Amino acid sequence: MAAQDRMEKIVSLCKRRGFVNSASEIYGGFANSYNYGPYGSELKKNIKDLWWKKFVNNRSDIVGIDGPIILHPKLWEASGHTTSFNDAMVDCKECKSRFRADNIVEDATGQDLEGKLEQMKQLLDEKVNCPNCGKRNWSDVKNFNMMFKTSMNTTGVCDEAVAYLRPETAGAIFIEFKNILDSTRQKIPFGVAQIGKAFRNEIVAGNFIFRLREFEQMEIENFIAPDCDWQSMFEDWLVLQEEFAMELGAKKDKLRRYEHPKEKLSHYSKKTVDIEYEYPFGFKELYGLAHRSDFDLKVHSEKSGEKLEYFDEATNQRYIPHVLEPTFGLDRSILVALDSAYCEEEVNGEQRVVLKFPPKVAPVKAAIFPLLKNKPELVSVAKQVFDNLKTSFVCEFDDNGNIGKRYRRQDEIGTPFCITVDFDTLENDTVTIRDRDSLEQIRISSKELKDYINQKIA
Repeated sequence: MAAQDRMEKIVSLCKRRGFVNSASEIYGGFANSYNYGPYGSELKKNIKDLWWKKFVNNRSDIVGIDGPIILHPKLWEASGHTTSFNDAMVDCKECKSRFRADNIVEDATGQDLEGKLEQMKQLLDEKVNCPNCGKRNWSDVKNFNMMFKTSMNTTGVCDEAVAYLRPETAGAIFIEFKNILDSTRQKIPFGVAQIGKAFRNEIVAGNFIFRLREFEQMEIENFIAPDCDWQSMFEDWLVLQEEFAMELGAKKDKLRRYEHPKEKLSHYSKKTVDIEYEYPFGFKELYGLAHRSDFDLKVHSEKSGEKLEYFDEATNQRYIPHVLEPTFGLDRSILVALDSAYCEEEVNGEQRVVLKFPPKVAPVKAAIFPLLKNKPELVSVAKQVFDNLKTSFVCEFDDNGNIGKRYRRQDEIGTPFCITVDFDTLENDTVTIRDRDSLEQIRISSKELKDYINQKIA
């Protein structure tokens, strides 16, 4: 299937089945703002829970925090965000479309001129036509700060202070370093994890939930000794990031690594590698891993006057730790799970659309059907089965339509198991359980259902 066609089908399914839809639709929609519906929110929660269990609960060297979205503006001044968190912006004077200048220059000429505004403007005027209208009439190239600015009324009357919605989650971790160290008594190397929203006023957002202005990050700051073997730790984290993507359903051959060349590294970074995924629109970043040196703790220590150091009892040394930072985009993880799961296949001469999520990721684990809606005895037993299972995992009761239609609906939701209560159930207390992927059906005692499904989704 053509890549664009596949993407359109995924987006259509997401809206039809309550995974993701444009927000504020009754007011005409709001650009690049999306709502996670009943099944999308369950999928999102499952991915977050899987990540937290893997990287926090199952480890003794990583702890978690949940920091605020609005932080002291001095944090962003110290980190350089207020002055340098910029993208190059250019407008087409003919059709009024706005673009990120370095992206359209690189697409048209192959030259990467990030940060070089004058050279970008020259190439735009000489060689680059507007991707929207095809004309060449450009405004000046300007730096555009991507932070969302807000204000806080500090006195209750009129004295307002400028504040920002956080553009990343990492800042909250760095400024809490001392509190975390004092309260947990962790020994280096150790990490601090956080899941939370970040906000970036992107010049051009798009590709569904791939690039959003309001998005969610799952991030870890690993604090390490300056003289440790960080290269091996770096490789270990790359492997863990790839493993997590595959736990969501991504195929290994759709993942690749991209190491940022030295000339494109941030000034504080020793090494940065992206884990890229082959989306329907091509290979793009999924996760990132960066060695941030001691930049963050050092600059916040200098600007705040608070010593953000670590005392190593083994070596009797005091130092500012360096940081390895693996970042996982949650919205992009959801898109990868959807793309990896989406499948069209023919069954008994009929086309079916199915989301083949790994069972532990699937928003609904089991659906329970009475064979016939108009048979109270079947409906009653089916509801008993539902009541018994719903305390252990997310399941649905469905008696609307014929069995075939109910199967197709659950296939599109990605439900791994469908359970049918029929007349044999009334005789011997067994039910039919149907596997989503293989379509195999077996009969099993209703008393064994919970253990059977729990083993499958573990």
